[in-house]
Amino acid sequence: MELSDGDFIDLDLSFSEKETNKIAVLLHGLEGNAQRTYIKGQGKVLVEDGWDICAVNYRGCSGEPNRKYLSYNSGKTDDLEIVIDHLLEKDSYQKIVLIGFSLGGNLLLKYLGERTHLPAQIKCGIAVSAPLSLKGSLDSLNKPLNWPYRTHFLIDLRKKYRQKTLLFPEKATRSELKEIKSLFAFDNIYTAPAHGFKDALDYYEKNSSLQFLDKISTPVFILNAENDSFLSAHCIPKELASNSKNIYLEASKYGGHVGFYQPGNVYYNETRCWKFLKENI
Repeated sequence: MELSDGDFIDLDLSFSEKETNKIAVLLHGLEGNAQRTYIKGQGKVLVEDGWDICAVNYRGCSGEPNRKYLSYNSGKTDDLEIVIDHLLEKDSYQKIVLIGFSLGGNLLLKYLGERTHLPAQIKCGIAVSAPLSLKGSLDSLNKPLNWPYRTHFLIDLRKKYRQKTLLFPEKATRSELKEIKSLFAFDNIYTAPAHGFKDALDYYEKNSSLQFLDKISTPVFILNAENDSFLSAHCIPKELASNSKNIYLEASKYGGHVGFYQPGNVYYNETRCWKFLKENI
């Protein structure tokens, strides 16, 4: 999908065997893509139930660099809005649901809570393993037991920044690349300035979805595991959910980070999200 600023976003689509007026927009996590197992698994359950699927690849996540210096981040909801508008213009969908995993969960919750007007076709949102507090989740990722995960993320993010040094040498420099030795440094050197924030802390503060939850007017289901080592205590807002008519929170004892595995190669989040949709649409 070509964007008005000269960039592009790739969308992976699957369609129900029978014509349908409902579509699920699936949003992946940090450095993921629309072909990740958790995206395809959730999509399979829904397409078999008569949903069309639009799995979004964020800018630069579909296998080739995007054209702009900026890319994606945990709160870049304007790109999500563009995708939704595109689907509404292209097809006559009457029901749209948003399902996000990890970073994608934070993204959709912020989208639903920060806007006073939403398309009437958006019926609900589902966030799985969502880092509602970005700084809190970064602190959790920095714990010793998470070093394999943060190292994996950092390697991928450094590769992305190295690409930027070749495409935009006036903005991204090799000297700064050498300084990117942590996720915080990456956000401080690239994510924040590239997307208009003062620094990493300003980026975390303004894009954490926790502050937008009480403004959400559509039904939202949040599935976060208590043993998710990526999330802080703020990411399981039990009191807020208990006082909200729109926020449905399930804090499972197990599940880790998008790891709700069950025998039979069907993940709990896949069937639980399907059940939530059945109950609320």
